[in-house]
Amino acid sequence: MDVTIVGCSGSFAGPDSPASSYLVRAEHEGRTWSVVLDLGNGALGALQRHVVPYEVDAVVLSHLHVDHCIDMCGLYVMTRYVPGGTGRGPLPTWGPPGTGVHLARAYGSGESQALLAAFDFHDLRDRECFAVGPFTITPMRVEHPVEAFGFRVEAGGRTLVYTGDTDSCPQLPDLMRGADLVLADSAFVDGRDTVPGIHLSGRRAAEAAVAAGGVGRLMLTHIPAWNDPEVCRAQAAEVWPGEVELAAPDATYPV
Repeated sequence: MDVTIVGCSGSFAGPDSPASSYLVRAEHEGRTWSVVLDLGNGALGALQRHVVPYEVDAVVLSHLHVDHCIDMCGLYVMTRYVPGGTGRGPLPTWGPPGTGVHLARAYGSGESQALLAAFDFHDLRDRECFAVGPFTITPMRVEHPVEAFGFRVEAGGRTLVYTGDTDSCPQLPDLMRGADLVLADSAFVDGRDTVPGIHLSGRRAAEAAVAAGGVGRLMLTHIPAWNDPEVCRAQAAEVWPGEVELAAPDATYPV
């Protein structure tokens, strides 16, 4: 399994990266399977450098803030209007309850039923796993102002964890435990950002990974353009015993 960082800018698209989106791929039964985790603003364009978006096997949305889901509206346009059609049925899509209605409202052009028909929507439920080809995906509720999930993605004996947007919460150690690679929200900076219940800092991400136990690699992501990534890394490094990695747009990492 590998993961490509389609977009890793926090809260809005930055000058060097779209907002949140991650492409996870694995070989299985003679072909490459692919799942997109989140599709924030700007991500659909960058995703096309790596895969034909409507040919992915599933999209999984952690929550319904714009920087994690709004390019689903563009994906709908691509899916519906591509010359010759996509040659496939509705794209399997998982998200919080109400995802389809939310996206149809966001699209806002009177095509609600067509958008709802373009995707096969499924509701995420806390700790209820589902399978997409070789991937077993387990969503876990996390701490954010709207209903939000982190994901354990398992394939071929390897585990990728994506926290989505979250502050410290009791679920994080369970989410991260034993993961080969953790992609951790690091939007906040200790000493500057004090509002609780929204985002992790680098330090809090590292604390959760250490508490989880067995985490192989810690990679910080969802860093807004107004942050200095090296400050986020340094704060995490005060806690994390190994190398603190920073997600880089368009980079692909083995898990």
